[in-house]
Amino acid sequence: MKKIRVGVIGVGYLGKFHAEKYSRMKDAQLVGVVDIDKSRAEDVAAAFGTSALTDYRDLFGSVDAVSIVVPTEAHYSVGAAFLNHDVDVLIEKPMTTSLEQADELIKIAESKHRILQVGHLERFNPAVIALKNIVHNPMFIEAHRLSIFKDRSTDVSVVLDLMIHDIDIIMNVVKSEIKSIHAAGVPVICGHADIANVRLEFESGCVANVTASRISIKNQRKIRLFQKDTYVSVDFAGREITIIKRDENQDGGVIPGMDIRQLSFSEADALEDELASFIEAVRARKTPVVSGYAGRRALQVALNIMDQINTAIGRLENSNPLPGGP
Repeated sequence: MKKIRVGVIGVGYLGKFHAEKYSRMKDAQLVGVVDIDKSRAEDVAAAFGTSALTDYRDLFGSVDAVSIVVPTEAHYSVGAAFLNHDVDVLIEKPMTTSLEQADELIKIAESKHRILQVGHLERFNPAVIALKNIVHNPMFIEAHRLSIFKDRSTDVSVVLDLMIHDIDIIMNVVKSEIKSIHAAGVPVICGHADIANVRLEFESGCVANVTASRISIKNQRKIRLFQKDTYVSVDFAGREITIIKRDENQDGGVIPGMDIRQLSFSEADALEDELASFIEAVRARKTPVVSGYAGRRALQVALNIMDQINTAIGRLENSNPLPGGP
């Protein structure tokens, strides 16, 4: 079977892991890695036995597919360039910086009959995959995604950096249109919001309360979902699901009348699974697990949240009380 020729554009913190995974895949051939930092490209290329480049255009004609792991503001230009050269694209989240750019990428991909996948990595977490058979009609959802500060991904707000993961998961689980969005957030260390909270109200009646912070003193990635007779708690990092379900035969236990069951998943590599899924979509010419439309949908909600937060921040900055005032 002919291998899919693949390249990685941007080999910083995350991109180098893309290169590593591709280099080990039996169905893929890592043709080259690209980075504007020549020494970084050379180091990663040497580690994984491939070519180092500083201009992504040098890959045109020699690859079938690419992972685009560059700063968000360059997603559109690099993604459009490869799609227009008949190359299938996996583009990291957030998909683009605007809906207009996202729409254009989708349009190009469809006109060129190319695969466009968005890198919502958490979709490949086995605990998230298992939710499909557990959660059917959630009525209330609470999500917390907290991270110790890292000096990367600060080119975007915490909404596009972290919260967008939970937005994508929640929208995929609820399967209902959003009726209203109420958001708040503030910048603390960076120029963009570092902590944010949003209340999403769906047409189905479901309500989701989502918090994301990248200035926490601990890392936490958890979501709790409530539906009739069932409460489900998911620990993304621990790959564990706790299911508390009504059972009239249960007299004792921590919660009388409720059966408590815990599911643990063996160690899995979500990034490897994501990239393998992309390569399979390229080979089979099928819609990827996280399509351009799914990436756009999550981006639309994230941008709405950011607009509300930025508007509120602007009001605060412009309300300068007089010295000595109350």
